[in-house]
Amino acid sequence: MRDHAFRRTFVVMAGLLLGLAFPAAGAARADEAPVKIGFVTFMTGPAAAPFGIPDHNAAELLVDALNAGKVPAPYGKVGLGGAKIEAKFIDETGSAADVVTQFRNLVERDHVDVVVGYVSSGSCLAVTPVAEELKQLTVLNICGTPRIFEEKPRHYVFRVNPHATMDNVAAAKYVLGKFKDVSVYSGINQNYAWGQDSWRDFTLTMKDLDPKATVDKALWPKLFAGEYGAEISTLLTSNAQFIHSSFYDGDLESFVYQAAARGLPQRIPLVLTTGESSLWRLGAKLPDGAIIGSRGPHTFFAHDSALNTWFHQAYVDRFKEPPIYPAYDFAQSLFGLKTAWKKAQDKKGGARPTTEEVIAAFEGISFPTPSTTVHMALGNGHQGISDTAYGTYKFDKTSGKPEIVDIVRYAAECVNPPPGVNSVDWLEGGMKGAKCD
Repeated sequence: MRDHAFRRTFVVMAGLLLGLAFPAAGAARADEAPVKIGFVTFMTGPAAAPFGIPDHNAAELLVDALNAGKVPAPYGKVGLGGAKIEAKFIDETGSAADVVTQFRNLVERDHVDVVVGYVSSGSCLAVTPVAEELKQLTVLNICGTPRIFEEKPRHYVFRVNPHATMDNVAAAKYVLGKFKDVSVYSGINQNYAWGQDSWRDFTLTMKDLDPKATVDKALWPKLFAGEYGAEISTLLTSNAQFIHSSFYDGDLESFVYQAAARGLPQRIPLVLTTGESSLWRLGAKLPDGAIIGSRGPHTFFAHDSALNTWFHQAYVDRFKEPPIYPAYDFAQSLFGLKTAWKKAQDKKGGARPTTEEVIAAFEGISFPTPSTTVHMALGNGHQGISDTAYGTYKFDKTSGKPEIVDIVRYAAECVNPPPGVNSVDWLEGGMKGAKCD
């Protein structure tokens, strides 16, 4: 009896020790230090409602779900590699100097492991060299300027979401497919990096695809001007067959309200490269027929998948409204980081990876997201590409909801430059190497 009791006690103790040494798959060890992530987006100011709040909402939702191990495959493991995520949220509102100061504080005072975020192209351009200086792993989020990885190579900075060249190449392809015989067009874009890059890429693509089409009006109001009476008067005198705009946020909505009141979009269709983010607020104020982009195949354009079904429903359940593309962009950024973290951790037998090991794993990876598959194909593996889509706006008066019809999809290799080729050089060279159906 004594021997039997001893053996039973030994087995129980051995089982307990093994349980401590090898926790259940997907479970976080009690002694595992959390992964500290600084999340940066607009939580106040004019960019908060259409970008920062959806961005912040997606962050809260996904951090909670990941820490609970409740995200569908292939992201079911707790947090990052079993370590829970500790989130610190920072407001992006302020000057470029303010943004850089906040970034330095996250790194030097708060000692975060990773920084994820930024909506504004100006913010991304400001923090990128600082991230390199401080050797801080940083995943840029929404900002779309192609300059981040085309001006010089980066080591510590990644951007999962495609840059604005894709948006404008696809927009040009869509309008030429829809209108068939374009001879003249106009544009109104914000006078800073995002607007300038967007208009440049769009006009270069138009020259490639339809050399006879010419620009009538090209207008450059300042960022967050809010009042567009003079510009609308000028556009009303245009002979353009459509008006291109990369406006976003309050600028887009103010412009649409003011322009619709004077009959501009009823007369000349608008091509809105970021229009999807404002459709739920604009509703019937935006006349049918506007051409809408979503900076990727998000929301109305998302591919069917179990991950998208879960993300959309979880977001609606928690926030009582559907996710828009900034929320999808954040999901892509976080799932890209999680994929790289897991790859690095697997390579070293389950031990926590270093920053350099995560960077090596991040470069060139492909991974599924709620809306599509992302390939880290550009910028020496630091810049993502994906397919995208455009469609035409229609407001359903019966349901009181916006719809997108006549959707056309474009493969990633059709609307993004090939690896090693600068966007402007690619467009000026006739988009050589583009792989379109």
